Amino acid sequence: MYPALALAEEFCRQAASTSVTLVGTGRALERTMMTGTSWRMETLRVQGVVGRGIWSSIKALLLIPGAVWHCLRLLRASKAKLVVSTGGYTSPPVVFAAWLLRIPRAIVELNAIPGIANRVLGPLADRIFVSFERARPYFRADKVIVVGTPLRRAFAAPPPSPGSGRIDTLLICGGSQGARTMNSIVLEAVQVSSRIRSRLTVIHQSGSNDFDRVAEAYRRMNVNAEVVPYVADMPGTLRRADLVICRCGALTLSELAACAKPSILIPFPQATHNHQESNARVMEQAGAGIVLLEPALTGAKLAEEIEGLLDHPDRVRSMAEQSLRLRNTGSAETMVHECFRLLGQRSPESTMTDGV
Repeated sequence: MYPALALAEEFCRQAASTSVTLVGTGRALERTMMTGTSWRMETLRVQGVVGRGIWSSIKALLLIPGAVWHCLRLLRASKAKLVVSTGGYTSPPVVFAAWLLRIPRAIVELNAIPGIANRVLGPLADRIFVSFERARPYFRADKVIVVGTPLRRAFAAPPPSPGSGRIDTLLICGGSQGARTMNSIVLEAVQVSSRIRSRLTVIHQSGSNDFDRVAEAYRRMNVNAEVVPYVADMPGTLRRADLVICRCGALTLSELAACAKPSILIPFPQATHNHQESNARVMEQAGAGIVLLEPALTGAKLAEEIEGLLDHPDRVRSMAEQSLRLRNTGSAETMVHECFRLLGQRSPESTMTDGV
């Protein structure tokens, strides 16, 4: 959703009359993300296919024809002139419907190893925007543009200085929905390390389902902790942090770089094609992060890594500087420029009255 919102924001900045409709599942988290926007949300009755049992997969496949029919009606009614897909299982029906109607189509692939949906949609796309050079070979070369990850304009503000490398505030973020296993490992690390408990302020995005447990654990340990189910202002929260422990979605890593943050990266082990580890290795190879694999990770090991960084502020500062080198906040603007070219418009700032 956030890359989609970043692109919608940029389209409207470049052409104020742009009409935007976002297509999603209608879940509560999506509605939360859209708080404060004026854009329309259209929901599809679809389910994921990959990683499910055979009967669940069959049921999910049977939903696709109805979703395509819904999208055909939506695209005709809105007089859409462009469809942009940011991946996920809601995207195939929309892109396929746009292909049937001969509406120009662009897809956005954030991960180093593309997801199944975008691989399937690649032949139907007119433009394919990828965040990592490693993703290029999965698509037809003449369609691909390596451009980075589209970020909301709030991330364009100058990042804070790397400073002295001293760690005072630790941010834990398991993704927008939280991560129970990662939460448990972090809590164990805090429990075994008196230095973490006594020295650091903790901001912990727990996810709504794990909020009560995480908040109670910090209370029992008497830790100065701010526990929230969901971080609405991620740009501002990242700027407060001196070290981030997080999952490794491409968007999260791009946001870290935009704010020049050093990180301890714990890839989600069940991510399709293990793409989160592939994403994280890019940060690690650049010297911006430390990768710890969850299956072998304990609270004691995580505490050891955090304490090691507490003892070496010069390393923390270097990680922040290397993170800053990966900063790219112009991807959304570049993508929108290219989309206007796809539509045959010379100036991206020109008025566009039809729907996107």
